[in-house]
Amino acid sequence: MWGEPVTSVTKLSLIERLGQILASDRFGNFITTVILINAVTLGMETSEAVMSRAGSVVLLIDQLCLAVFVVELLAKLLVQRHRFFLRGWNVFDFVIVSIAFLPGAQGVSVLRALRILRVLRVISVAPRLRRVVEGFITALPGMGSVFLLMAIIFYIGSVIATKLFAASFPEWFGNLALSAYSLFQIMTLESWSMGIVRPVMEVYPYAWAFFVPFIMVTTFAVVNLLVGLIVNSMQDAHSEEEGERTDAYRDQVLARLEAIEQQISRLEPPHEKK
Repeated sequence: MWGEPVTSVTKLSLIERLGQILASDRFGNFITTVILINAVTLGMETSEAVMSRAGSVVLLIDQLCLAVFVVELLAKLLVQRHRFFLRGWNVFDFVIVSIAFLPGAQGVSVLRALRILRVLRVISVAPRLRRVVEGFITALPGMGSVFLLMAIIFYIGSVIATKLFAASFPEWFGNLALSAYSLFQIMTLESWSMGIVRPVMEVYPYAWAFFVPFIMVTTFAVVNLLVGLIVNSMQDAHSEEEGERTDAYRDQVLARLEAIEQQISRLEPPHEKK
């Protein structure tokens, strides 16, 4: 009706405002800063000199950072409610922060050391890092086939290397396990030539005919295949994220337009509504 006071349609509720704050870039940058500060303090705790001089301050900063993380999780639970645990990154943050509250976490060195895992929270708040991890996880099914192929190649190579070189080099190729480890070192190109292959070639001059093809297949073919799978998955994750962001923005615009239309309809005089 004409003269009806403006309703609270356009006014956001406290929960909605809190949700906007949690989703804002400023809040994300703030959480990232707290994570980095916490990472520095956890590193400082490993220095006896620093702890002897400013141990109480370092522990206080650590507790303040933990308090910020707890408040953030409580705020997300308040806003998202049951939907909080439907998102994998929320569960990840919840587990990482909950480690600090495990029974005996303040007295067991192993559990105290696990507090450094809080630094991993930077992955969930940094979109680029999150995209990398999501791409890696998405690539896991395809990587399984590549790992199976690599396992077959390693098994065949280990059997051949053990039969050929075990008699003269039992410390490297004495059994399948030792051969597999030596071949893994060769695949990573860590001291493979001077450390393993050249000494073997002094006894077996034609050993290069085995090692060179093995390196070509594993290092330059299979490993690059893994990299390609991860890169493709990262691109797919990026495209999916951009699509979701566009859809969310479109829904937000439509909701605002609908709210404006309802507000205008309430402000129209009765004779204009006919």
